[in-house]
Amino acid sequence: MKRTPGPAGRTPAPSAPGGGPRSIGSALRRDVAAIAAAMVAVGASFGAIAVGAGIPVWATVAMSSIVYAGGAQFMAVGLIAAGSPFAAVFAGLLLNARHLPFGLAIGEVLGDRWSRRLLGSHLMTDEATAFSLAQPEGEPRRRAFWFAGIVLFLAWNAGTVVGVLLGGAAGDPATLGLDAAFPAGLIALILPSLRDRDTRRVALLGALVAVVTTPLLPAGLPVLLALTGLAVLFLPRRRDPVPEPPPSGGAAAPDREESTC
Repeated sequence: MKRTPGPAGRTPAPSAPGGGPRSIGSALRRDVAAIAAAMVAVGASFGAIAVGAGIPVWATVAMSSIVYAGGAQFMAVGLIAAGSPFAAVFAGLLLNARHLPFGLAIGEVLGDRWSRRLLGSHLMTDEATAFSLAQPEGEPRRRAFWFAGIVLFLAWNAGTVVGVLLGGAAGDPATLGLDAAFPAGLIALILPSLRDRDTRRVALLGALVAVVTTPLLPAGLPVLLALTGLAVLFLPRRRDPVPEPPPSGGAAAPDREESTC
């Protein structure tokens, strides 16, 4: 296939698979950077808390790299410190079971190769999924997922290392309000999709179920039960009345007053 020379007589270089940094919109880069900054701070808090709970430095860093589960890591540290390692494993699996519907939603974004699917499933987080689904289908959605997934993974692990080095100086993220940064970011990402009536009904019912069941059930289950919001899609809908067809002689002309000359 021939390449058309550019204006300066040079042949443009072929674009890299998935596009380079210029193919990522400035708004997406800005939003991902904002979430990444908060993730560094929360990751630093996790590193400090884990080391303070008696978990070795190598295990803390390995947990952020291999497990990479955010809230489940905080829960695991608390349960391990309390002497319940098996409960930590079970709680982590339960809390991250929400990734099952995530995988169904963006499975095609990860590609067909098993290597890409395995890597993508490891980078899959609430934020990376939301960034991806906020883009149009196809290449923009794929680029958004990989860009957000890689940046947030590096941010979380960098924060963990900072927290391990700083120790208790990182503090609790809740005192700085950083624990609210991720929910706020996710809400901002899904707001445009709520313009659709069906999506809005599903989201409202799912949110209601999650809020009602949160005080009653273990962490993770309310998020899964929120999927019951999809039930509204199967409810019978009220159909608008169908207009009657015009008479067989053609469309009736509006009544007009005949003028006399």
